[in-house]
Amino acid sequence: MSRSPPNAIQLRSVGSQGTMASLPQPSAVQNPSSHSWASVCGSPPWGLSCLLALQHILVLASLLCASHLLLLQCLPAGGLSSSPAQLLASSLFSCGVSTALQTWMGSRLPLIQAPSLEFLIPGLVLTSQKLPLTTRTPGNCEHRARAQASLVLRLCGGPGCHGLELWNTSLREVSGAVVVSGLLQVMLGLFGGPGHLFPHCGPLVLAPSLVVAGLSAHREVALFCSAHWGLASLLILLMVVCSQHLGARLFPPHPWRRASTSSTHTHIPVFRLLSVLIPVACVWILSALLGLSITPWELSTEAPWFWLPHPAEWDWPLLTPRALAAGISMALAASTSSLGCYALCGQLLHLPSPPPHACSRGLSLEGLGSVLAGLLGSPMGTASSFPNVGTVSLLQAGSRRVAHLVGLLCVVLGLSPRLVQLFTTIPLPVLGGVLGVTQAVVLSTGFSSFHLADIDSGRNVFIVGFSIFMALLLPRWFREAPVLLSTGWSPLDVLLRSLLTEPIFLAGLLGFLLENTIPGTQLERGLGQGLPSSFTAQEVRMPQKSREKPAQEYELPFSIQNLCPCIPHPLRCLCPLPEDSGNEEGVPSEPGETADLLPGFGEQCPGSSREELRSQ
Repeated sequence: MSRSPPNAIQLRSVGSQGTMASLPQPSAVQNPSSHSWASVCGSPPWGLSCLLALQHILVLASLLCASHLLLLQCLPAGGLSSSPAQLLASSLFSCGVSTALQTWMGSRLPLIQAPSLEFLIPGLVLTSQKLPLTTRTPGNCEHRARAQASLVLRLCGGPGCHGLELWNTSLREVSGAVVVSGLLQVMLGLFGGPGHLFPHCGPLVLAPSLVVAGLSAHREVALFCSAHWGLASLLILLMVVCSQHLGARLFPPHPWRRASTSSTHTHIPVFRLLSVLIPVACVWILSALLGLSITPWELSTEAPWFWLPHPAEWDWPLLTPRALAAGISMALAASTSSLGCYALCGQLLHLPSPPPHACSRGLSLEGLGSVLAGLLGSPMGTASSFPNVGTVSLLQAGSRRVAHLVGLLCVVLGLSPRLVQLFTTIPLPVLGGVLGVTQAVVLSTGFSSFHLADIDSGRNVFIVGFSIFMALLLPRWFREAPVLLSTGWSPLDVLLRSLLTEPIFLAGLLGFLLENTIPGTQLERGLGQGLPSSFTAQEVRMPQKSREKPAQEYELPFSIQNLCPCIPHPLRCLCPLPEDSGNEEGVPSEPGETADLLPGFGEQCPGSSREELRSQ
């Protein structure tokens, strides 16, 4: 069975502050480049938190612009009826609200909500059904979007623009599908669907899903990088150098000290913690100096400085049978992706696997964010972002404070379409490079999860290979042979084409069916005896103290815990079980004690107590 290299950095929750730290390694085998922060006490400084939040905003903006660009260019020709900046602003606003809810009372993990690519494929399939019969083939719309990626999106010049009504109808129909998907996710979460399924998803279900999630975006990444391979290569090179080769360089010379009364210092690995901001800023400035305007967006001087997003800004979402079918596909694919994000984030932060109540709350609040996005006219819903989770691994820093700041910045930016236009000036190679590196990190973490099971077992080898290969093969097959999914009824065609061309859904479905139908021992599957948990093998290696208090990381805020007895019995799945809601003394613990998760805070403050921390 493969094992992690001795110098690999692993993050875990330690201390009464819930900070993240590198697992201690023997000094004789440590690699200097893998050193994390020196052990100090306290939360990350506000200045550093703002810089980390800004980097997550840049990754979110890359995903936001990429998904909207691919979808909007696929809509019927005739110009845009509304400013792209307003569409991006409404989507960014809903992402901010969803992120704040997710970190406050959802899964409680530092997850950033973004327009997931799992919403893109059903949207492309739905819009392709409105094309003329001669060009209505599955995948044709997607190919046309890729071929026209260098074209400029232009606003319609007047009410008589050709295709304007068809464009508005298509956009409203996609927004209706987003609303449907959000409502389905809310219902799945409220009735505990994810909580019942997640314990049966072992490493052989989640790891192939993460691998496919990392591989599934390679064509979109290549599309944007091809706009200028020189800039894209430079960005990727700088991100690799900053995060890996210079990651051990500690600054500043005069280290930051938490308080005047504390003698503990910390040196900040600036290059690693800013391994997104520094490369993006350098390449963006270089592109401007060279006069390379590699962006398909057309800036509008009519974009308002202040704009309050509200439902029916352009028109209400259009609910049709085809929108209902696409919404079902979006809900299933986004739910599969989000559960993978929960497991991946918990694994990166070396936390226990998310309990059922955290998964149910997280998915229901993600659905609420998608409902808000659809009502605001956005063609993309919100879900936990794989690229942002990859950024957490790249920076080796994850904090609820940072996630809250990201949500606040998204809400503020969503109120100003003129400021959001700044994101549309990001060159396409920058978008591709950022997504390429972060998706590669997701791919690698998926591979690293295989060691939790017996990968030498023939059963496990078959499940892994079959799930990954078929999840990548079937979408290509059905795009090349659309007649296989032509039933003669348009809504059913949309449902089948959407689901069977979603790689991450296929990987999760195939892995789940094979894992739970092929006989195998608990140890072989990576599950402890009597402990049906996704990362039980990882949890066994965790310190006893970390395994004793999983509820402190995932339970509801203290002010909301008192409302759990008032919740109707069918919805009790959203609350922690009574035996998990207290600490060793039987006193309800306050989740605020473990709110901040940051690497390098490995030791508790000398002489500190819970009462002192609560008073801070």
